[in-house]
Amino acid sequence: MVSQRHRARVEEYVRLGQGEGARLATGGSRSASPPLGYYLEPTLLIDAGPGMRVTREEIFGPVLVALPYDTKEAGLAMANDSDYGLAGMVYSSDPERALAVGAQIQAGTVGVNSLVLNTAAPFGGWKDSGLGSELGPEAVGGYTRLQSTTGLLT
Repeated sequence: MVSQRHRARVEEYVRLGQGEGARLATGGSRSASPPLGYYLEPTLLIDAGPGMRVTREEIFGPVLVALPYDTKEAGLAMANDSDYGLAGMVYSSDPERALAVGAQIQAGTVGVNSLVLNTAAPFGGWKDSGLGSELGPEAVGGYTRLQSTTGLLT
């Protein structure tokens, strides 16, 4: 991570998640190598609930929070019950079903079985994520204003 303060903030989220009832499945410790820098092992929190801070706030670190669900509708409801919508992922052996589910995720970018950034397509978040659109022709929209001029010219 970028600084000691940043790493400490991410470590605090891991502790907070555990305090709220999530279980640490792996990671969560400072990496022994490389010796320089502000590293934290890739971390997985399981048994998390949708109301926990670790599921509702952006952590900006190597932390994945897994939330169990029973139905596609329940999974979509949890995915969309967020103030953020930068990116989402759908993994499935049925690509057509994955595309249909992905179309229902409220995010600016949705990957199916992988996330490949297409620099010709717009990139930006929905809701409180991102700062508008980047890439693609849509990125120009934030710098332009539309105007219609009408009348009779004689």
